[in-house]
Amino acid sequence: MSTIKKLQTEDVASTRTLLHEAIPVTGSLISGTYGTDSDVRGLNIKTYDHGMFQSVYDYPYLSSSANHIFDITYGVYENSNAYPTTLASGNADKHNIYHEMAQVLYGFDVTASIEPFKVSGSYDTAGTVIPAPGFVNLSRLLAKDEIQKGTFRLTLGLDTDRDDPFGHLFYIGDYGATSSFNDTNSPAGEFGVLRSGSSATDTSAANNDALGIIYYQAGLVVLDLSATLDLAAAEQGATGDGITFVKSTNTSPTELTYTGSIESGTVDELSDALRHRVYNIEFNNTTELNSTIYFCRAGANEFNFSSNPTYLSESQIRVKENNPKNPPHSYITTVGLYANDGALVATAKLSEPIKKTPSNDLTIRVRLDY
Repeated sequence: MSTIKKLQTEDVASTRTLLHEAIPVTGSLISGTYGTDSDVRGLNIKTYDHGMFQSVYDYPYLSSSANHIFDITYGVYENSNAYPTTLASGNADKHNIYHEMAQVLYGFDVTASIEPFKVSGSYDTAGTVIPAPGFVNLSRLLAKDEIQKGTFRLTLGLDTDRDDPFGHLFYIGDYGATSSFNDTNSPAGEFGVLRSGSSATDTSAANNDALGIIYYQAGLVVLDLSATLDLAAAEQGATGDGITFVKSTNTSPTELTYTGSIESGTVDELSDALRHRVYNIEFNNTTELNSTIYFCRAGANEFNFSSNPTYLSESQIRVKENNPKNPPHSYITTVGLYANDGALVATAKLSEPIKKTPSNDLTIRVRLDY
């Protein structure tokens, strides 16, 4: 006959496992405009009538097999001297985007005012504000539960020749970030500072120039593109706004620096400009796997009989082969987990039957993942 055995406290254990997957996103997938004179959008780039952000897919976005990769948008901090409230028409949207992102990711100060983004990621009032950040919001499909700390790398082509940008590669990453992390005071969870590096694998870049913030659980990157372009220009001997950013797509295209771009360019034009310069994005995602492990123990004198109707023949135990001196035995094929009220809530199947006799005891380990 079947038997239900109550599990004791020591028979149940909980574990947490982090699974990581390497995610490479090549620039050709993002841009598709290398070597061209204008930012012609591919069929995998989706724009919207509201013009608030732009979406990137791995296939033409109308295809049923297309997967959403990330969104790009821009914001402007209206209290910055460089970008006052009285900007060109349409910049109210950029102010609103900045406010929305800041309140979700950075939070509020003691006066209930929205905290502006700072390049150090700190809440120090003396910190340098990111006045006009670009936002890259990675899809949940790629980032999963979070981005693994220390693995995010963004390679940009920031040559002063905008039409051939990859003559000078510029590396940005969360260099030096580890699992022992203190930056956890954001409303969106843990975050790290993005810095410049000499290569994607540069291990000495942890104290280099701060150029943005990455929010690991939110899967969102905040880029200080103004400081990034200035630093890349300096590496090439250029001064000031030495790198043109937006080439407007109107009937009379004009080359604009980032300062001019953020003031007069649309979000779509700015997004095109950033995609045009993305050489590579890579990171490891994280899937958190929680498990409860049940140690189901069958003692020597337990579970030696089967509840299968074929176990008996004319009230005789078949496995004894008509010899009453032979010990009974059974074959365990399934473990059932029951609630306190006796309801069956889960079953676990063994890969093959296990013989159980009075001369042995068994411990079957059942893992429930969620």
